[in-house]
Amino acid sequence: MPRQILSVGELTIYLQSKLETDPTLQGIWVEGELSNFMRHSSGHMYFTIKDSTARLKCVMFKGHNLRLRFRPTDGMAVMAHGSITIYPKSGEYQLYIDAMEPSGLGSLFLAYEQLKEKLTAEGLFDNSRKRPIPEMPAKVALITSPTGAAVRDMIKVLRRRRTDVDIIIIPAQVQGAGAAESLAKAVRLLGMVGADSAIIGRGGGSIEELWAFNEEVLVREVANAPIPIISAVGHETDFTLTDLAADLRAPTPSAAAELATADGAQFCRHLLQLDSRMTRTLAKRIEQMRREVQRLETSAVLSRPERFLGGRRQEIDQLSVRMGRAMLIALENRKSQFNGAIGRLEALSPLGTLRRGYSICLNQQEQLVRKASEVHRGDAVKVILASGRLACLVEEVEDAGDAEDI
Repeated sequence: MPRQILSVGELTIYLQSKLETDPTLQGIWVEGELSNFMRHSSGHMYFTIKDSTARLKCVMFKGHNLRLRFRPTDGMAVMAHGSITIYPKSGEYQLYIDAMEPSGLGSLFLAYEQLKEKLTAEGLFDNSRKRPIPEMPAKVALITSPTGAAVRDMIKVLRRRRTDVDIIIIPAQVQGAGAAESLAKAVRLLGMVGADSAIIGRGGGSIEELWAFNEEVLVREVANAPIPIISAVGHETDFTLTDLAADLRAPTPSAAAELATADGAQFCRHLLQLDSRMTRTLAKRIEQMRREVQRLETSAVLSRPERFLGGRRQEIDQLSVRMGRAMLIALENRKSQFNGAIGRLEALSPLGTLRRGYSICLNQQEQLVRKASEVHRGDAVKVILASGRLACLVEEVEDAGDAEDI
């Protein structure tokens, strides 16, 4: 019998077809512990599921892992659903996973805790982000199912407390597939309807029915809403991430309507109390001012003003005399300083020197003659006196040598 020889590729393809056509290995659940978890940049997840006796390589492609409600990590016990096949390039069999959930701990609860931890770390639930709810809004928006009991309860309470408040309903799907996106879209519309505040909520239900209010897309929209939001999801014992992100949490939709606006009758009573208090305060102030006027009318200053003014007039007279004397003394001092300056200027002035009998001699070029050697016999010179000038002719020059100028 001739030997049948298979290539590695042929054998691998044969085994792959066997595994993929075996109904026992398709659509199976496998339970174990995650290890070597890696999320590729493509979005695909690669990891191993193990127990005390064996290991199983697993792949979960992006299209499937986007539906996960929790964040897988090493060491986590999980139940994975998928089919067994062979990866030809490595020749290893592996589980292609299409669904996965935590083992033991409920997947919804784990997803809730993980998302809560993530958003808390971002500061999305900080009290510093909370805004006050307007006490007397002109318009309140209700984001809920338009046909549920919750919307009827909220409208009834709002009308009882404020007959004049304007109510606008933004309908949204509150449970099931697509509910979170529907609610998030309704929150985004708040910036366009002109409401002063809003209530988002629904009646009670199971955790699965209320789960839309724990979805990240809605929680982020509520935290960043353009107006203050009151969250009222389910009953008092129900607590969702939307409650944490809202500006105020109410235990029920009816309670949210109570918190959304002040009681109209109570508000009117409060206004009357303020009016009465203001009237009493004003009357008290007027009485105080009347008594002050009476006191001033009987005071010595106003009853006999001449006595008060007489003393002030005497002070003014004394100050006037003192001011006049001070001005005369200052004027004399300035005059003395001025005369002294005039004397010093006179002593330094060339005209002063001429008046004392001296003269200035200039040659024909109008240059000052300082020495006899600077002119010659027959030169014409000008002599400047204190009063007038002389035109002179030099008849004789007597040189004084190096004698200094007088």
